[in-house]
Amino acid sequence: MAPRRRRRRPWYRTRAYRLTRTALLVTVLVTVTGRCGGHGGAAGGGGPDVAAAAGPGSAQSDGRPTPPPRPLPRSRPASFRIPSLGIAAPVAGVRLDPEGRLETPPVDRPKLVGWYEGGATPGESGTAIAVGHRDTTTGPAVFAALAYVKPGKTVEVRRADGRTAVYTVDRVKVFDKTGFPDKEVYGRTRRPELRVLTCGGFYSRRTGYTSNVVVFAHLSATK
Repeated sequence: MAPRRRRRRPWYRTRAYRLTRTALLVTVLVTVTGRCGGHGGAAGGGGPDVAAAAGPGSAQSDGRPTPPPRPLPRSRPASFRIPSLGIAAPVAGVRLDPEGRLETPPVDRPKLVGWYEGGATPGESGTAIAVGHRDTTTGPAVFAALAYVKPGKTVEVRRADGRTAVYTVDRVKVFDKTGFPDKEVYGRTRRPELRVLTCGGFYSRRTGYTSNVVVFAHLSATK
């Protein structure tokens, strides 16, 4: 009787094929996990700036949009803070001068923030205006670093009634004084908004600074 010939295993059942397939699957799983589940870059947690920039209209954990905070009743400002810049200052009221221009705090009080009394108070509906010096003859003033505040950062204004209006920065613009957009900066708004102004651009002893730095922000919380 002739010996039976041993049948050759199909290629897809060989040990070499199984090892190669396992290695390929491991490689694919590692690659997909690194792309979809990591914490860095745009797919990650986002960091403080992204979370702060969300503000009103962002999604809650259940997917519903977050309602904006309710405007506050009128109450004068007491103190002013921009935590990201280390700014903490008292506030005093300012008005328009006889020529209709916004006044600034006294030069001998460089760390004081002026709040326009004819506009909205902190957290109140409408446009609120805060102004301060960039520098004086004695050195840097309260808003020396204002141009460096980033969108998504907060401005906190404590009120006389003990509550605090928290604004989130939307954008920072530098406008030449010769073509200053009054309507864009000072125009009325329905929601509570804030404009923070100081000097910017180039300086000369004859004409002063050539521009204004303007921070645009909206009410994002009250406490």
